Amino acid sequence: MPFTAKPEVLSPRIKRGGKAFDDENLDLLSHVLDDFIRIPGTSIRFGLDGIVGFIPGIGDLVGGIASCIIIVAAWVRGVSYATVARMVANVAIEVVVGSIPVLGDMFDIAWRANRRNYALLVGSVDEPRKHTLQSWLFLGVVCLVLAGLVILPLLLLTWVFDGVFHAIFGTSSHGLFRTL
Repeated sequence: MPFTAKPEVLSPRIKRGGKAFDDENLDLLSHVLDDFIRIPGTSIRFGLDGIVGFIPGIGDLVGGIASCIIIVAAWVRGVSYATVARMVANVAIEVVVGSIPVLGDMFDIAWRANRRNYALLVGSVDEPRKHTLQSWLFLGVVCLVLAGLVILPLLLLTWVFDGVFHAIFGTSSHGLFRTL
């Protein structure tokens, strides 16, 4: 007897929102924010998010707030929580790295979080299980990277402390901790 799996169909969380969160408007928003201007003679494209990002201090924050519209639309349309979390991570990466002067702005133009998030939204509506699994994997990698960013400086600080302790007292700090 063949096994047939029924797809999980998530109902929209809110009935309101009407045309504001339909595919056409969200595609247009992601296009305007990420890639509606092309530099002549090149394939480089950028949008309002890349332009606003050049404003020191608040540019990336304003771009991040505008990017939240697609995330809210995904939540309203019933996209899985893992995929919504991945969308939030995309915007957070764009805002944090984009806040670095000049290099961050170039990253912001290349990362295109809004186009990524729109593709996640459309893909999650079409194939929810596939995109939920991919989102969990992405979030796992992000967590590992963040853990590495916390642990590596701590290990470096311990190594430096041990070297300084050895230089001052002529012994390793390990001996001190063993006698206590």
